[in-house]
Amino acid sequence: MNIEDVREYCLSLPGATEDLFAPDWLSFRIGGKWFAILWLGAPRPTVEVKLLPERGEELRERYAGVSPGYHMNKRHWNNLVLDSGLTDQQVKDWISESYHLVRGKLPKSILQTLKL
Repeated sequence: MNIEDVREYCLSLPGATEDLFAPDWLSFRIGGKWFAILWLGAPRPTVEVKLLPERGEELRERYAGVSPGYHMNKRHWNNLVLDSGLTDQQVKDWISESYHLVRGKLPKSILQTLKL
């Protein structure tokens, strides 16, 4: 999976939006809250996702391509290095997990405006 594949997948999720919040940082949001972040200037293609702390720890222990988030809360955010042997399906599953985690914490009023 490459950066463009990640971008397309993130935008395929219901209500997802993207914005460039810094010169080379692309974020994906649901209801204004981040669920994935791409650092376009990273030395290796990487996407950061938000996971439950225990889930992130489990993945970090199991996969060399998963590490604590860069510049983010390292307890909740995790880097997925796209060229580290992680499968496309794993990356999609973890992006989806992040999306649903963030979406699940949105107030009903925001969810209603998103018509989800």
